[in-house]
Amino acid sequence: MLESNNLCIVSVREILDDNLIIPGYQRPYRWSTKSALTLVSDTYSAFQNKVSEYRIGSVVLHKTDEKMNVVDGQQRLTTLSIMLYCFYKRTKNEEYRNMSKLFNAEYNELSTRAIIDNLETITRKISEIDDVVLERYISYVLNECTLVKIVTDSEQEAFQFFDSQNSRGKELAPHDLLKSYHLREMHDDGESEKVQIINLWENTNQKKLGLLFEKNLFPLVKWYKTQDGLNYSVKDIKTFKGIKKNNNYNFSVYNRAANLYIERFNDEGMYELTSGKRVNQFQLTQPLIAGKRFFQYTFYYADLYDMVEEHIDFKFKDIFANKVYESTGDGYVKTLFINVVMFYIDKFNFEALTDSRLMFFFRWAYSLRLTMKAVYKESVNNYAQGKGDRVNRELNMFSAIAEMQDPMELDTIILESISYESFKGSKINEDKYKPVYEKLFGIVSTDV
Repeated sequence: MLESNNLCIVSVREILDDNLIIPGYQRPYRWSTKSALTLVSDTYSAFQNKVSEYRIGSVVLHKTDEKMNVVDGQQRLTTLSIMLYCFYKRTKNEEYRNMSKLFNAEYNELSTRAIIDNLETITRKISEIDDVVLERYISYVLNECTLVKIVTDSEQEAFQFFDSQNSRGKELAPHDLLKSYHLREMHDDGESEKVQIINLWENTNQKKLGLLFEKNLFPLVKWYKTQDGLNYSVKDIKTFKGIKKNNNYNFSVYNRAANLYIERFNDEGMYELTSGKRVNQFQLTQPLIAGKRFFQYTFYYADLYDMVEEHIDFKFKDIFANKVYESTGDGYVKTLFINVVMFYIDKFNFEALTDSRLMFFFRWAYSLRLTMKAVYKESVNNYAQGKGDRVNRELNMFSAIAEMQDPMELDTIILESISYESFKGSKINEDKYKPVYEKLFGIVSTDV
């Protein structure tokens, strides 16, 4: 538990004198040169204005033996260490070089690049300060700049503090908070497994991860239940927290028990049962298991998204290779198309996606485009839930797929036809979208 003497305010000198360790599963050091320069500028401004104490922020540490694992605050602590090294380079005072234990930390390639960039930036900034003034400024940073230090001997409790600190602010994206949450749930997994998982996570394009949850996974797990899939944010991360290992309610035990048959996770996102039969380990309509499974879930659906996008770009290259179909509204509709194909493959398999069924989904998604002059996110959100008022009214395609027992049931769904007169009457750009209309509903003679 957190004792009162493990919650205190300490100087920069005191915190850097601790035996600080950055766990291998931590995200890389990513502070931009702008952020690093802001820390130097803010502390220097406080020094010039004679602010008696300048509070830099807080750090959350997990104590193991004599080591302090940095759970939260790695970015500012690393930047402070870079500042110390810059002080040493300028003054040749060995105390500054030896002060921070983080000088001995091992950083990956991503972190090293940021450290080098910030070292150069801070060095230039400090070179502008007069020698006499610099000594006083260094003393101010070490002794008058402070941090709130939170220490706990429980890794889970440390992550809980991390969650509460960051969920109230805007520093971290939703997928970063989910990473922290599920990393905490890997308490039965070894350090090397955590490091391997987090290295994969951090080496994945972070913007792409954020968009995967915002544009694909969150809408998909909402739309089939006829729920709003818009405006994914920090408040919605509970959707992906999953079932904890210590949850012993019937539904939790059932879902965890289904995974007892799993023998091996391979690069294709498939598992092999004892019988040798390969099965997809995930279903968007089923709860996910907290911890390591969350990361595998994310990687699996990121790969599925790439596969589906590549497939439809190839099958509909006459449409998607045309730069004319790259407006914002067209982007929303293409994402809807990708999502419904992902959901169908997730329910059945890729082999069940025949060319005729792919065309069916294209028609369902792009019927919305052909009946609206301007397509907004709200338009797509309503249409996906079967709440649209333009075409295919009251048809929630995601709910229909979720309830299917056989892929042939898709072939029994009848979509509304759009007459050419209705198409022209929608005030859409007729010349631009005529090729799409003709792909879906046939060639229109020039004298129509």
